[in-house]
Amino acid sequence: MLQKLINFFSKTIISISLIITTFSASAIDEVNVYSYRQAFLVEPLFEQFTKQSGIKVNVVFAKKGMAERLAREGQYSPADILLTTDISRLIELRDRDLLQANNAEVLIDAIPSQYRSTDNTWFALTTRVRNIYSSKRLGDINISYEDLADSQYKGRICTRSGKHPYTVALVASMIAEHGETKTLAWLESFKANLARKPQGNDRGQVQAIHQNLCDISLGNSYYFGKMLKDKNQKVWADGVNINFPNQNNRGAHVNISGIGLAKHSPNLDNAKALMAFLVSKPAQQLYAETNMEYPVRPGVAPSKLVASWGDFKADTLSLETIAKNRKLALKLIDKARFDL
Repeated sequence: MLQKLINFFSKTIISISLIITTFSASAIDEVNVYSYRQAFLVEPLFEQFTKQSGIKVNVVFAKKGMAERLAREGQYSPADILLTTDISRLIELRDRDLLQANNAEVLIDAIPSQYRSTDNTWFALTTRVRNIYSSKRLGDINISYEDLADSQYKGRICTRSGKHPYTVALVASMIAEHGETKTLAWLESFKANLARKPQGNDRGQVQAIHQNLCDISLGNSYYFGKMLKDKNQKVWADGVNINFPNQNNRGAHVNISGIGLAKHSPNLDNAKALMAFLVSKPAQQLYAETNMEYPVRPGVAPSKLVASWGDFKADTLSLETIAKNRKLALKLIDKARFDL
């Protein structure tokens, strides 16, 4: 009987050891990402990272609710990395104390200061321009964001909701450039020039130009590439010119896709390894080719298609400074009754 008990406990201990070993190996070899970016944009990157490092990337894809989910999960959250689509969402994560700093030199050296936070809680991975699209019926034009309020465009502009993060970021940049009073006046005149109530997405505005509903629209640069590669939407893109605003002064407004390190990351070393990989030159090149955005790392060329749109001057104002005006931007958008 004694021998049977000894054998039983020996087998039990061995089983427990195997479970612990398996769990530890899993923890060592995995990293968990919460992503607002679509699967086809990021999976090639993660596959390459896994191939090089042996670390498996688990991804939860979502369109909204990331901050709420992280807050709800608290210290037990499995999230290591947070991947977002614009500066507003990164700022929300930081303001809700859901990020921790990553002071790795490889990140700081790779990312220009205007595209990362001063406390190193978030970093840009790609940049995109808030372009102004114009119907080819207008020929070549030199246009600025301020011109959207010019009476010559009355009834000729289409745009998406003023409450969308892309629009909010642009308005916040206008506040940084012109102040509250002038930005409100600009919003009111911009609204007066709209051909229809703000609606739809960026591609829908180019479609509206194709349908002769308007002549001018706002849209992120990468949507142009997506439309050109979509057999059903190429006709929309073929009918417009992509313009880089404010080339005679401060430069075009730039937003980002970005990354942050989750506050309670359970796989911290793996998370830092993935972040370092994503700012490496090969990863930046692959990311740019896949999503038709601009690499944030200097010295990495955009895709041939994106490069064909020409060079441009970007606004050098830091995104962190722009983001500080986010709440005021929303207030002014409401005050101008932009979406009504």
